[in-house]
This record gives sequence, C-alpha cells and structure tokens, in this order.
Amino acid sequence: MDAQGRGRADRADPADQWVLNPATGEYELRLGPSASQSSVPGPRGTFPRPTDRPAGPGGRGRPHGGMPGSPPRAPGREVPPPRRRGTPEPPPGRRGGRPGQRGLRARKALLWIGGTTAFVVLATGTAGYVYLKHLEGNVDTTDVGDAGSGSFSRDEAFDILVLGTDRRTGSGNEGYGDAGSAGHADTTILLHVSEDRTNATALSIPRDLIVDIPDCPTQMEDGTEKVIPGLQGARFNRSLGEGGRDPGCAMRTVEKATGIKPDHFMMADFNAVKTLTSAVDGVDVCVEHAVDDKQSKLKLPAGESTVEGEQALAFVRTRHSFGNEGDLDRIKVQQHFLASLMRKMSSSDTLTSPTKLVKLAEAATEALTVDTGIGSVSTLKDVALELKKVPPKNISFTTVPVRDNPAEAVRATVVVDESKAPQLFAAIAGDVSLTEVEEKREKKERAAVAARLEGARAPASEVRVQVLNGGAPAGSAQEMLRRLQVEEGVNKSENAGNAPRTLKRTTLEYAPDQADQARRLADLLGLSGAALKPGEGVTDSQGLPAMTLTLGEDFTGAGSPLGASAAEAVDVEKSTADQVECAT
Repeated sequence: MDAQGRGRADRADPADQWVLNPATGEYELRLGPSASQSSVPGPRGTFPRPTDRPAGPGGRGRPHGGMPGSPPRAPGREVPPPRRRGTPEPPPGRRGGRPGQRGLRARKALLWIGGTTAFVVLATGTAGYVYLKHLEGNVDTTDVGDAGSGSFSRDEAFDILVLGTDRRTGSGNEGYGDAGSAGHADTTILLHVSEDRTNATALSIPRDLIVDIPDCPTQMEDGTEKVIPGLQGARFNRSLGEGGRDPGCAMRTVEKATGIKPDHFMMADFNAVKTLTSAVDGVDVCVEHAVDDKQSKLKLPAGESTVEGEQALAFVRTRHSFGNEGDLDRIKVQQHFLASLMRKMSSSDTLTSPTKLVKLAEAATEALTVDTGIGSVSTLKDVALELKKVPPKNISFTTVPVRDNPAEAVRATVVVDESKAPQLFAAIAGDVSLTEVEEKREKKERAAVAARLEGARAPASEVRVQVLNGGAPAGSAQEMLRRLQVEEGVNKSENAGNAPRTLKRTTLEYAPDQADQARRLADLLGLSGAALKPGEGVTDSQGLPAMTLTLGEDFTGAGSPLGASAAEAVDVEKSTADQVECAT
C-alpha cells in the first residue's frame, strides 16, 4: 500500500512528494520505499488533494477506487496509468455523459464566474499543464455534436468559447446569482489563438446583447436528440441553460452572431476563483477610488490591493462600484482581473512552487467541464502547451462593439454596433492580431504576398482548377463551379467534392508553372495574395495538371472577396495581459 493509503499521508503535504526532474523539466511523484517508484501518478482518487476531507481511519480524501463508494485498492495493487490518446472514452456512468448522468460534479460546473477561471487556466498554459495528464478524471465532458470542430489541431488557429453561468449551486455559493436560474450564459469569452501562436484575442460577449438564438439539436439524458426551438431578438445569456440549452447552443449562437465558429468550449465554477487566487497567495488589483459595495461586500481602499478567496470573487462580481454600474463596465474589471491573475500564475514564484502548482491544478480541473473533443488528457495537454507559446503582451482583451438598443425607451440591452463589429469579427476570423505583432508580421509578408499577384495572367479559358468544399456551407463548391463556368469562362473547372480537412480561410494552391493561371483566378474571384499558396499541383479527372481551390469557412457566397490575410486597423477599445490597469 502506498503513502496515500496509510495514516502517514495525513501528515504529508502532497506537494512535498513531487520532485523536479532536471532531465524532463517536469515534476514527478516520488513515494517512500514501500511504494513502487513511478513518475506517473495514479488516476483520480489515488493522490491527496489540498481540499480533501478524511474518508475514514487511515486515509484522506476519497477511497482508493477513485469514485465515491468504491472499495479500497488492495495492498500492492499496481496503479493503472492514465488513459492514452486513442483509447475508448469511459462509460457514461463515470464521465463523458450528459450533465444529469454526472451528478453533482457536472451540476456545479455550470456556475456564473467559471468562464473567467477557465480562460485563465487556458491562456496561461502554466498552472494546469504539469498535472493535467494526471487529473483527467476531474474534468467533466459534454457532447455538443457538430456545434464544435470535434478535434483539436496543433497546426491551426483555434477558438474556445469560455462560459460561466449565474447558477448558484456549489458549497458556499448560496448567496450568489439568481435562486431560480437554470444557469444562463452570464460571463462569456471567445478566445482566439493564432495559427502561429504569436498572439491571442479574448473577445467578451455582453450577457445583455440582443441576438438571434438558432434552433439547437441537443442530446438528452436518455440518448435521444431534441431540437430546442430558437429565439429571435433575445438576450445572449438565454442561449445557455434556458429550456435545456447546452453549451452547444451557446456555441451556435456565437457563430450566428459573429460569423466565428467556436471549435471547443470550457466552463468552470465560483469556487475555482476562490481556490485559484488563494493558491497563488492572492491577486493584485487596482481601483482608482475606494470601494464599499454592500451588495457584493467588496471593500477596498483606493490604489493597489491584494485579493483572494471570497474577496476576489466579490471583485469580479461587483457591478455597482465601477463606471455606470452596468455589465459593460463589469466586463472591463473582469478583464483587468484576468490579466493580473495570468501574470501571477505565470510568475517564477508560482512556477517554481510544487505546492502552488498542485493547488492550482486541482482547483482548475475540479471546476472544468469541456466538450468531448478536448476531454482526453493528451488533448488537454496539447491545448495548454499551444497556449503557453503566446506572449502575455500579445494577448488582447476586447469586447463586442455595441450600442444601446434603439427599440427600448429605458436602456437595458444592447445591439451590435454595425459600424465597428464586422471589422473586428473579420479580423478574428482572419487570424489577425489586435496587437503590434500583426503590424510587424504584415510588413514582412506584404512584399511576398504582393509578389504573388505580380506578373502575367493566363486567359480564363486556360485556367484549370478543381473546387473543393473545406468548411463552406453545403453546395458551395457547386455554386462556385457554376460561377466559374457560366460567368467567368473558366470551362476547365470541376467540382472535386469535400476537402480532407476544414480550413478557416479559402486557399488556392498551385504549382510554379501555374502562377499565371493563379493570378487570373485571383482577379476573377477577388482572392488576396495571402490566399495563393505556391506548392505542388494536382491532376484533375482527365489526368491533366490542375490547381486546387478550397472554399473555407470564410466563404459566404460566390460573389464575395475571399482569403483576406488581414483587416485594416481595428478601431476598438482593448488592453493586453501584460498591462497593469486600475478599475475606475
């Protein structure tokens, strides 16, 4: 029996059993002489967490079976390694099922402030990374069907919808949120991570934004599928929870409102804010004026302070202490808090402390619910590693540009500002940074991109191209083929069906000796130089050399410009994760 099975574990700090391996740069579990020496800890339940309560004589936390009520592990029994990528998911009774099948853990994951916590864990890629592979059992999963991408790629840009709800279940949270709420989308952040990992954009979506919520196919607890009817002109926060709407419904609503399809989602709970901030010995915040909010019970002097636990939760929840006491001002305060927490979590003081890493990882994974596409341990590790590559100075925080709802006499909701929002949405969809990194990159790329469009053009009758659908709406390839043949005279074109993978942006791939054909097609379709991809040619159905036009998710119709590499400078209010700002 290992140390966790004896009374000895009651006297041991779990972090003291982790040692930095200089060969790998990771912390590894080191047990006493009576236990097998293994660098791979067992699954959930075999390793004491800082918040565990005694389970009975001679042990802490849950029984060694890993789930409440399971029998203890037999002495000397080997601890099975974590499940590897590609192995089957556990049955619905353990994890991966619908919320009703997962019991209390799934229910508490649908809480208001959880979205901000999940974003921090992801955006830093530091707190959870070391232990995520050991703590997969802590994470709940929900199947959202085709609302997401279903899989994660380390070679492409990706978008994660981070959700927090106003449901108030969970220990110590009875006084928060609405007592009768089904769990609305109260805090929502769409996190876009660039393809080259040089930058990321965190787009906050106001809860009171008026949107159209589409019909939502949702899997019920009994395995059947039910289509939950959509709503026209409703508040965004109703896209989750109400009527049984799951995170997939919120993802579909975001796509309809912004044109950006989230690849995955994450949710967390109230308690994670408390435990995460306590694990790093508090988070530094700044307020321009002294705060004494009787509703949130937040009390701070003017200037800088350190908050943790209940006080940290009050800081991100208050909406009566800053600005116009509205949700938009609260969003700004939350963004400042997130940036500060990210800096604290990625500091050397945190990263070199096994105790803090254990507490952070446990708090985060206990709180998380994710889609099945990123629910495996190996995928969660990949996500964290990719996000860790983004420098804090290039992580931008911004909010959907809005204006007051003109249909209301009393201001209560907002609508999208059509003069600014489309440009911002296009920038995110086009993988354009809101920070200086994009300007520097564009300077280097501009000459090469412009060169692709310079030179001779082949006649349209000589252009030979295959058209594939790589993420555009169904029927798009045939629509494009009709335009090429009927309107543009590109008779040597054909519909080649679906592409092997989904692309964010439309591309035209061509061999070196097809450059003149590529330029002609770019002129006809409004393709930017960034959409042109020099490479190897293919052969069409007649066995003749041809180019490949792949219609990506940016394709909205045969007459729309395609493949833009960047939008003009986006005029929105923003901040970055490395900035220290005071709430006003």
